[in-house]
Amino acid sequence: MTDVYPFGGGKAAGHAGMKDLLGGKGANLAEMTNLGIRVPPGFTIPTNVCIEYLARSELPSGLKAEVEAAMQSVEKLMERRFGDAERPLLVSVRSGGKFSMPGMMETILNLGLNDESARALAEEADNPRFVYDSYRRLVQMYGDVVYGVAGATGDPFEQALEALKRERGVERDTELTTDDLKSLVATFKQIVEREAGHPFPDDPWEQLWGAIEAVFRSWNGRRAVDYRRVHRIPDDMGTAVNVQAMVFGNVGEDSGTGVAFTRNPSTGEKETFGEFLTNAQGEDVVAGIRDPEPIAKMAEWRPELHAEGERRGATLEQHDRDMQDVEFTVERGALYLLQTRTGKRTARAAVKMAVDMADEGLIDERTAVMRVDPHQLDRLLHPTVDPDAEVTVLTTGLPASPGAAVGQAVFDADRAAERAGAGEQIVLVRRETSPDDFHGMAVAQGILTARGGMTSHAAVVARGMGKCCVAGARALQVDEVARAFQVNGSTVREGDWLTLDGSTGRVILGRTPLVQPTPGEDFVRLMGWADDFRRLRVRTNADTPHDAQRAREFGAEGIGLCRTEHMFFESDRILAMREMILAESLDERRAALAKLLPMQRGDFEGIFRAMDGYPVTIRTLDPPLHEFLPHEDAEIADLARSAGLLVEQLGRAVDSLSEANPMLGHRGCRLGIAYPEITEMQARAILEAACDVAAEGVEVHPEIMIPLVGNVAELRHQTQLVRAVAERVFEERGRRVEYLVGTMIEIPRACLTAGEIAEVAEFFSFGTNDLTQTTLGISRDDAGRFLPLYIEMGILSDDPFQTLDQVGVGQLVQAAVDGGRATKPGLKIGICGEHGGDPRSVAFCHRVGLNYVSCSPFRVPIARLAAAQAALAEA
Repeated sequence: MTDVYPFGGGKAAGHAGMKDLLGGKGANLAEMTNLGIRVPPGFTIPTNVCIEYLARSELPSGLKAEVEAAMQSVEKLMERRFGDAERPLLVSVRSGGKFSMPGMMETILNLGLNDESARALAEEADNPRFVYDSYRRLVQMYGDVVYGVAGATGDPFEQALEALKRERGVERDTELTTDDLKSLVATFKQIVEREAGHPFPDDPWEQLWGAIEAVFRSWNGRRAVDYRRVHRIPDDMGTAVNVQAMVFGNVGEDSGTGVAFTRNPSTGEKETFGEFLTNAQGEDVVAGIRDPEPIAKMAEWRPELHAEGERRGATLEQHDRDMQDVEFTVERGALYLLQTRTGKRTARAAVKMAVDMADEGLIDERTAVMRVDPHQLDRLLHPTVDPDAEVTVLTTGLPASPGAAVGQAVFDADRAAERAGAGEQIVLVRRETSPDDFHGMAVAQGILTARGGMTSHAAVVARGMGKCCVAGARALQVDEVARAFQVNGSTVREGDWLTLDGSTGRVILGRTPLVQPTPGEDFVRLMGWADDFRRLRVRTNADTPHDAQRAREFGAEGIGLCRTEHMFFESDRILAMREMILAESLDERRAALAKLLPMQRGDFEGIFRAMDGYPVTIRTLDPPLHEFLPHEDAEIADLARSAGLLVEQLGRAVDSLSEANPMLGHRGCRLGIAYPEITEMQARAILEAACDVAAEGVEVHPEIMIPLVGNVAELRHQTQLVRAVAERVFEERGRRVEYLVGTMIEIPRACLTAGEIAEVAEFFSFGTNDLTQTTLGISRDDAGRFLPLYIEMGILSDDPFQTLDQVGVGQLVQAAVDGGRATKPGLKIGICGEHGGDPRSVAFCHRVGLNYVSCSPFRVPIARLAAAQAALAEA
């Protein structure tokens, strides 16, 4: 087995297609070598060696001989010898996984230096200062990376460096003399021996093997593990190690180093973007030790090198057909490329580059659609925190709904409505929200909760309204009576300014500048291409005409979930709803429902108009009735007065409706069966609205969805009610409209008996939020207590309320699709849980043959792009 892959001298053992084995950096170094680009020679130790080393805690037995042979090839090309006292070869050791993880793993430069080789190199170069500058860097990096030297009160190397500069009365490293740097080398060696317990190794081969092992270990370093978790990179891939001959940008004023992007990574403009420094090593650019110059200034310093760099960048971009991030060094007027990789970019830049490259003929439209990460579109559609702003982060919660919001803290919904009505910007802060808070949530700039998860009430409602939300910020100690919260030693009171970052979960003290979204024409064109490629239709979850219209502007092709219960929480409706719940007779209940009927009908008319020509799926009442009643003593007293009841009498009524486990209690179709007059009223409101709007010339396609069905008899009962009401409405209105009656598949029994249910249902829609809860036995509102730990420990790879559990819940979805279509081959099936806006879940929906996905309005473009990518990946 080959454990080492050399490159240099115009030929390489590897190529760009070997990223699994050589990592991105090693594969690209090989490819650049094969393209004839000047690259310092070296060799790559592949990722499988890392995996073996981490498993056994020792390097493979045959690796030493292969590394020594590869080093001899490098020595021959460089006409130097590693460890030689006369013409020493110095090397760098760098990490490089398959996927770029910038700065997450380790690098060590200038390996091979010791007192003897430093003297020889100083004489040869006639520039001792650069040699001892390189030497002190080696000791510092080696002590940090290999030995883990770190002082209790900060970096001891940096402290020693700063102390020397103060003593010499200089501000910049470059102002230190050769003798200063020699003394610093000695000081750094003392720090290593003191902190690590053994001396810095003088033997270059000992340095090399220590560096190789340290880079392998850095694959499991904290920041690398965290980065992989965020970017969903598997832990079992390992990193390659690249050993490469050093070229020096710190030899003198005719040398330098820098980083260049072939296009602007912030805007996407076709212009070289980057920075460089003269008389410096690469770490100086990255670490901010000195202020670099814009890459354009390089044309003034060395115009011929700037032009050569532009040509090399264009070659690489043309070859890889993507924007490149290139690191380079100039040594004594010669340009070397040290690495190239696909450049990271903002959402705006990603879209622009994809469209521009398609226009240039560099890629086709299919590739352009595949090139943009659907998750990035969130940042194009919502305001974001200014990345250049200095912020004070109080704590971090769950990024429940993207975007950013700035407002004054308010701790109850009524105060939120009052202050927002006076023109103030507010952020609603609650321990957790309930449907009673809806009016405050509707007027808030953003929502912050101490409890709850990614599919909690706050998260779902906020996403539906396109509002920023940070949920489950468990460090918050919210005192709603005192109208304040404490967090990590700070107290925030009502009226204090907060900024929420819904894309990262950060809770920031004060007013932070925001960057407003600007999708632009490139976005429209890219989404048009995506629509041409996708098979899945994309609908939206919307409860108001405003949300429906906004979703349609984002490309929604109908409504997959309209939750009728949200309509009942407005102030003029909640009283009628509570009157219905507290009614003691059927006549009283019907009288209360009669008050609600015109309100519901008006809502549906507005939604049908907004969705002219598209289907609208309306779910009948789902939550348990106790959610519509007050629970605080003051609110109970107010309701008792308005209802003409004794407080004790009302309290008993509230208690009688409470349940030990309401998510599995008296809700959904069970309410409609116990109180058929509720289903009748809602069916009448839907169908009257459909008839009236159809009379205006609007094309309506109502779909009535019965929730929480687990037995076909439940659906048959509710369907018969709906159809009886429909016939009466059609007769009264003198008009018929086509409509469907189907069910929401959200409990396991419904999936397992889908064949029976399809005998009655005209469509299925998976409610994957509840289906996930009932399948995994996990409460989505309480899961925040342990889900992060499960993910950190690898018990779960993802939060199942964000990304569908394809192994467990997915099997039930597949069984329901198969069973339903075995009974009714043309059965329309969709998904209306929040998973409908998650790209990986959308890909699953494509694979199992759903007709559509439905998600909150601002996630519609994400679902459109993800659906296109699923179709292209399959093709």
